Amino acid sequence: MELLGYERKDGRKGIRNVILVAYLVECAHFVSSEIAYPYKKDGVQVVGFGGCYPNSHASKVMTQLCTHPNVGAVLLVSLGCESFNRAKLAKDIQASGRPVETLVIQNCGGTAKTVKKGQAWLQSTISKLMDTKRVKIGVKDLVVGTICGGSDATSGITANPAVGLTFDKLVKNQAIAIFEETGEMIGCVEDIVARAKTRNLGMEIQNCLNKAARYYTIMGHGSFAPGNADGGLSTIEEKSLGAYSKSGSAQISGLIKPGDVPPSAGLYLMDVVPDGEPRFGFPNINDNMEITELIASGCHLILFTTGRGSVVGSAVSPVIKICANPDTFRKMSDDMDVNAGKVIESNVTLQEVSEEIYDKIIETASGVPTVSEKLGHQEFVIGYKTFEPIGPNCLVG
Repeated sequence: MELLGYERKDGRKGIRNVILVAYLVECAHFVSSEIAYPYKKDGVQVVGFGGCYPNSHASKVMTQLCTHPNVGAVLLVSLGCESFNRAKLAKDIQASGRPVETLVIQNCGGTAKTVKKGQAWLQSTISKLMDTKRVKIGVKDLVVGTICGGSDATSGITANPAVGLTFDKLVKNQAIAIFEETGEMIGCVEDIVARAKTRNLGMEIQNCLNKAARYYTIMGHGSFAPGNADGGLSTIEEKSLGAYSKSGSAQISGLIKPGDVPPSAGLYLMDVVPDGEPRFGFPNINDNMEITELIASGCHLILFTTGRGSVVGSAVSPVIKICANPDTFRKMSDDMDVNAGKVIESNVTLQEVSEEIYDKIIETASGVPTVSEKLGHQEFVIGYKTFEPIGPNCLVG
């Protein structure tokens, strides 16, 4: 099926045409929000990194987001004394062919003057982006990520396996599909390793999952929340089986880290657990942070499954919410796109729910807003992390 996307000068194709107002330190967050607020319905979104001291992971993620195929232009907002390398980020955005402007609050004369200058730039840029060239895109042009949040006992028997079937179809149709949550693969290591396309890739995946187990042992808090237990899950192993089912059954073509863009079609596992020993300030599981990391690796949209219920969306890329629990769907239907809980209460099959999810992907890629987009959700988080580059065995052909 052919759709119309937005052609970027760097050759990539997007399904949205947003303008980012990106703050480079928390001290510039409020000013950025004030600049963007009147233009929220014009596709202007706020993203940023709150830290003041430098972090290579955050710099990589910000660069990838500001040059994402769904992004048409970027306004950078700096306080002026933070450590973020604003000149390099602006240069990278400019090299991608996108309009970019940098405002330094300390040089502009404070809050009011910076807001005025920023809004004037937005008004001019919004009108220019309306002329962005539209081009045909297909499923093979899409990068789709998946994550689960607020899981319960229904997640692993409805929404997650339905997404797995959807992923199988995406891979068959030459799309890129990315799953992650390596901290939720406890007990699934042997099966995941067996799906690697090469033995060397399998060894890389095993090392990655062993690292995750060590990390959360030291942290003393794995990816298992009280809400998971209240929802009927008993152990991290049980939760892992449900989370893992989102990946489907295709062979795994590569192991990537946040900000790495897969080079070709196939199924990829994203390692989201920091390298090295856990450090103060480094995060535990955070759904919004991992959505951001998936988008930084090029995801045009995200499939988000939930049993207990979640209301989050995201900046940059649309989030499709798939509800696993029919009771939750009845209570929170205004926040959900797909009711996978029908599998429990009716004669609907997992395959039929999968087809509904696939159709929703096509609909979203064609420009129809998801529920979270309609509601105005634009959650966004980047934290401090440290990653070593992936090795040559992590990508297959």
